[in-house]
Amino acid sequence: MKHFLPSTALAMMIGLGSLTLGGNAAAANKWDSLQPDRDEIVASLNVVELLKRHHYSKPPLDDARSVIIYDSYIKLLDPARSYFTAADIAEFDKWKTQFDDFLKSGNLEPGFTIYKRYLDRVKQRLDFALAELAKGVDKMDFTTHETLLIDRKDAPWEKDQAALDELWRKRVKDEVLRQKIAGKEPKQIQETLTKRYKNQLARLDQTRAEDIFQAYINTFAQSYDPHTNYLSPDNAENFDINMSLSLEGIGAVLQSDNDQVKIVRLVPAGPAAKTKQVAPADKIIGVAQGNKEMVDVVGWRLDEVVKLIRGPKGSVVRLEVIPASNAPSDQTSKIVSITREAVKLEEQAAKKSVLKLKQDGRDYKLGIIEIPAFYLDFKAYRAGDPEYKSTTRDVKKLLTELQKEKVDGVVIDLRNNGGGSLQEATELTSLFIEKGPTVLVRNSDGRVDVLEDENPGAFYKGPLALLVNRLSASASEIFAGAMQDYHRALIIGGQTFGKGTVQTIQPLNHGELKLTLAKFYRVSGQSTQHQGVLPDIDYPSIIDTKEIGESALPEAMPWDTIRPVVKPTSDPFKPFLADLKAKHDARSAKDAEFTYIRDRLALTQKLMDEKTVSLNEQERRARHDEVEAKQLAMENIRRKAKGEEPLKELKKVDEDALPEEDDKTKPEDDAYLAETGRILIDYLSESTKMAKK
Repeated sequence: MKHFLPSTALAMMIGLGSLTLGGNAAAANKWDSLQPDRDEIVASLNVVELLKRHHYSKPPLDDARSVIIYDSYIKLLDPARSYFTAADIAEFDKWKTQFDDFLKSGNLEPGFTIYKRYLDRVKQRLDFALAELAKGVDKMDFTTHETLLIDRKDAPWEKDQAALDELWRKRVKDEVLRQKIAGKEPKQIQETLTKRYKNQLARLDQTRAEDIFQAYINTFAQSYDPHTNYLSPDNAENFDINMSLSLEGIGAVLQSDNDQVKIVRLVPAGPAAKTKQVAPADKIIGVAQGNKEMVDVVGWRLDEVVKLIRGPKGSVVRLEVIPASNAPSDQTSKIVSITREAVKLEEQAAKKSVLKLKQDGRDYKLGIIEIPAFYLDFKAYRAGDPEYKSTTRDVKKLLTELQKEKVDGVVIDLRNNGGGSLQEATELTSLFIEKGPTVLVRNSDGRVDVLEDENPGAFYKGPLALLVNRLSASASEIFAGAMQDYHRALIIGGQTFGKGTVQTIQPLNHGELKLTLAKFYRVSGQSTQHQGVLPDIDYPSIIDTKEIGESALPEAMPWDTIRPVVKPTSDPFKPFLADLKAKHDARSAKDAEFTYIRDRLALTQKLMDEKTVSLNEQERRARHDEVEAKQLAMENIRRKAKGEEPLKELKKVDEDALPEEDDKTKPEDDAYLAETGRILIDYLSESTKMAKK
């Protein structure tokens, strides 16, 4: 593709009229003079043209899209509606349906004007917060019965600066109270929060025109779908928000979440995953190099946090993390040490184990194959190395070994498998079906490419189940979808991630554009996009699907269908599904692990539904103690059922319950894996009975 710059747009760039808004008589700031340069204007026009010509959906850039861009931009800058006033928004609203025209003409000034007003408002709020702290943390009155609205995404905009002062007085009070309940002393709280706000003020002065351009054009790009991104020259070189922290990182996918950075996914066998102390939806609030002082990163940009986390291979980074399991008002954090390293291919390789279960008076052996990723050593493959490593080759070897051990069936564990090689998803499918299509790829011009297994005969024809969860994504969903559509395996677990789109990177004159240009479909014609793969038998999800997954992302492309390429065949599982579900429900109702997960999810959901918090210390501590007591009781019920000693306090869970890196958990001890095995055994038993009739 070429860089597009229409001649009409060039003409429009000459002598653009100045767009100004009133209502801002603040003293001059360093960012007041920031303006887009010619390279950025050209890049914006190129992005407009590339999206128009090559995005999968090709939606029109019109007034309706302008409203989406505008709303998304305001939400990006002020998601909690705590900086802009109602008067600011009333002024910006005049442009609500004009962003399509601005972008087509290369006029970036409105985006810059709104961003600079945002910087003004942030400075005012931080100055106010520092003034409140300067009065003394120990002077704050926590005996009044005030409350603070913490879920402000739909709150009305505050009418003026005085109303924002009142909101921020409560916000500062809430921050102090959170720190107090987390065990910090007044002097320490005063120092921590003062330093945090001063650091944020200093970072405002470092804002560059490039930062504003990146935020504005990326908001425009993401109005098409969440995986279409503009990357500035710095970000294109250093970090792609949708890729893992690569060779010298911790193996985690991160994203911004208001003023904090949230973990979206852990790379299997990566440094962070190995610690077993961090999880998706955890929030990172501090980063330290080795034994150096912890740097508070609340309010930092994502790319800045990433730069701190990355570092030389073999070095240690410490993260201060607020677990996702905490209540929204609970700031209790923990420190996790991670040694940076590359994720080695052999560590992501498929592994096998044997699950031994006794059921209905008979002993069963089931083969377990864990697949952390769909990998292919492209370099060795292209070089013609006969021993090149790939998921399919490894799984084939493991299946051979398991069949020699005379297993009764096989469970493939795809939990947390974020995908990888599309070729491998197709090749792996070929091991289990006779022959035929494996996945469809529909391009933006409507052309459908069919990827097929052309090798006749299935390598493994025995009983098969797939275990999936919310973090099974992309290539995992293609494989699981094919197994379900061919009725080749029982799909068990949780709804998968739902990423069913294909992106390409297009270089620009300034930065890069990653745009969505195709969509995956199953052989049944169903998209894997948004909905993912729905299991035949559900397990309660450890991960909140409202927080993590394609459907949790704004402007996610919809689920849809196209013409199927495989005619429906008889489903061997269908006659037994109701009975299998009933038996599973009966077992899981008594299982300590399933009970714990269901109870924990119910409590988490209840906590997440709380919209306000008390600013009364006695009430807040009582609520904190109540939640902790419930969590401790749930944990101890589980420990008792497993024959373990109960805990006296919840804080010991992190020290005692997390396995060491070299801990080898037996498959029988994994509740989800064991139950999947039992469901497969139920199917074997029922189908054998029917065959004898």
